[in-house]
Amino acid sequence: MSDVELEIVDNEFLRQFETTIEGQKAKIEYAQQERKIFLTKLIMPDELIEKGYSEDFIVAVFNIIEERNIRLVPTSPIIAKFMRKNRRKYKDLLPVGINI
Repeated sequence: MSDVELEIVDNEFLRQFETTIEGQKAKIEYAQQERKIFLTKLIMPDELIEKGYSEDFIVAVFNIIEERNIRLVPTSPIIAKFMRKNRRKYKDLLPVGINI
């Protein structure tokens, strides 16, 4: 992970969080139901993933979700893998009864 300050836009119309890194678009698609947000897909150019930006983007989105005080269900394999790797830090974001 790098210490990059990402500007995240919540595009509610397209139901995705968006950012631009090194001139390239990245997004995390979501579906929201009541007090839960399902992160369904991470879309990012491979070269940005190789540079570690996917984790920066995921952390930034997790912070937004935490600020909104809603629960998060990572259905995207990449986001679920990140959640497992950082279980202790983010376990409070999971809905009761959901284990990753």
